[in-house]
Amino acid sequence: MAVFKKLWWFFKREKKSYIVGILMLVLVALLELVPPQIIGRFIDRITASTLEVSTLLTYGGILLVVAILAYVFRFFWRVMIFGAANRLGKLLRQQLFKKYSEMSSSFFGRKRTGDLMAHATNDINAVQMTAGQGILTIADSIIMGGAVLITMALTVSPKLTIIAMIPLPFMVILTSYYGHLLSRLFKIAQAAFSSLNDKSQESVTGIKVTKTFGYEKEDLKDFEKLSAEVVDKNLKVAKVDALFDPTITAIIACSYFLSIFFGARMVLASEISLGQLITFTTYLGMMIWPLLALGWFFNLTERGRASYDRIEDIMSIKNDIDINYQVEEIETGDIEFNIQSFTFPGSNEVSLKDIHFELKKGQTLGIVGYTGSGKTALIRLLLREYDLRSDNVIKLNGVDIKDLKIENLREKFGYVPQDNFLFSTTIRNNIAFTDPSIDINKIHKAAELSYIHEDIMNFKDGYETVVGERGVSLSGGQKQRIAIARALIQKPEILILDDSLSAVDGETEAAILNNLNQERKGKTNIITAHRMSAVRQADLILVMEDGEIKERGDHNFLMNNNGWYSKTYRAQSLKESLSEALDESLKEGDDQ
Repeated sequence: MAVFKKLWWFFKREKKSYIVGILMLVLVALLELVPPQIIGRFIDRITASTLEVSTLLTYGGILLVVAILAYVFRFFWRVMIFGAANRLGKLLRQQLFKKYSEMSSSFFGRKRTGDLMAHATNDINAVQMTAGQGILTIADSIIMGGAVLITMALTVSPKLTIIAMIPLPFMVILTSYYGHLLSRLFKIAQAAFSSLNDKSQESVTGIKVTKTFGYEKEDLKDFEKLSAEVVDKNLKVAKVDALFDPTITAIIACSYFLSIFFGARMVLASEISLGQLITFTTYLGMMIWPLLALGWFFNLTERGRASYDRIEDIMSIKNDIDINYQVEEIETGDIEFNIQSFTFPGSNEVSLKDIHFELKKGQTLGIVGYTGSGKTALIRLLLREYDLRSDNVIKLNGVDIKDLKIENLREKFGYVPQDNFLFSTTIRNNIAFTDPSIDINKIHKAAELSYIHEDIMNFKDGYETVVGERGVSLSGGQKQRIAIARALIQKPEILILDDSLSAVDGETEAAILNNLNQERKGKTNIITAHRMSAVRQADLILVMEDGEIKERGDHNFLMNNNGWYSKTYRAQSLKESLSEALDESLKEGDDQ
């Protein structure tokens, strides 16, 4: 019953639906008490040879009316109770999705995708069943069972009713034990399902890598192992679940035996008539559903409790990002970084230290350095994927970004991450993600700026080409350029390309950067890269190493400084020159 206490907020919210639904159940229960009475009186009239045609027609008419009314009332209780349960499922899904959308990156680092999906599917379905079938079964058990017991005692025999109910306490004890055991096993089964869900998602997403390394057989074995564990855990649940019906059936059989044995003796002793005994056994047959429903109720509530506990655990996790704000909206301006030190949550290693610089509005910032040097960390802090301590600050137009409404802050950015995520829809819809109704000419313009328009037009279906999961049907360079077009179509005040040109060749990179310089005059750009040519035209270039700024300045200043930037730039330029010379040589050889 604990899950009903936790869901009481919803029952109060939907009290009208549940009250009307339960009232309909009461009416159905009362109507179902009529046929056994009719049957008993019919038998007694036959036994007494007093049955007439008019009486038979009257009984038939009563049964017809009862059947029609029961049909109508059953329809309405289903609409009311199951309708409310479906609204609970909708509400929980919305709350979970809102929770997921508000949480910081560290949350998704700790939680597996498959597990989060399981909460939004299996767990919510189990809670929804509790609020629907669970309410039905307990209400029907109490209403129908109580009405039948009272009618048996008042219209037939209180003594025979007590005798028939002797086995029931054993059923209550056993089903309660099964319920607690089921709750524990169901939690384990749900966890196993989450692991399988996560494995399925990873395998489908990483299918290219799996095939490239020839790891299909091993991946299949891993999947089969997890699948077998899910089957094993669910079989244990099923074994306990399977005990409910046989136990209840055995209890009912005992009640039947006692009723017929002692009822027959009472008929012989003229304490009750034969018709009354038949009415009594008919009522006892009507007790089968309430008792089975009671067992089903324990099953549903324990499943619902296990699932609601899992949902509550997710909902209780606090966001690492403080979403409270003091300023709702500001104009885009200069960006200032003043960070003494920053450590990612759960890590003991300092990721950034002594980061101090200012980027004027309309300038381009280039950030370069080895992998793990802190380039992306700067971007993630600017986007408030993580929050800084009070002694650290990032300002936009003189205002601490922690004081800004987070939605309005992020609306100012057009962000192209290292991992370019594309949805399983058309290229057009991927580019127009932020505004699906945008004019096709603007989509073409964004694609031209990102140097992907010609590639798209060469596809059979052009902009209506459907890309696979995460853009699996496209090359790395094509995915990057589509992602850039998606960011450009927003016309953001601040554009961030986080190593987003790594998969394109030097010529394409130069064309894209040239387009950006012409199209985005007066707007701020931030580019992180491993290739120095990507940041050559930047107003300010930062060279990152071990979370610190080792060099800063524009391209000419850094080249004259003869530091890491200068050496790396010359090495990369030499490599590109040799590669071009080799390609030219091979081309001439082919021509000859």
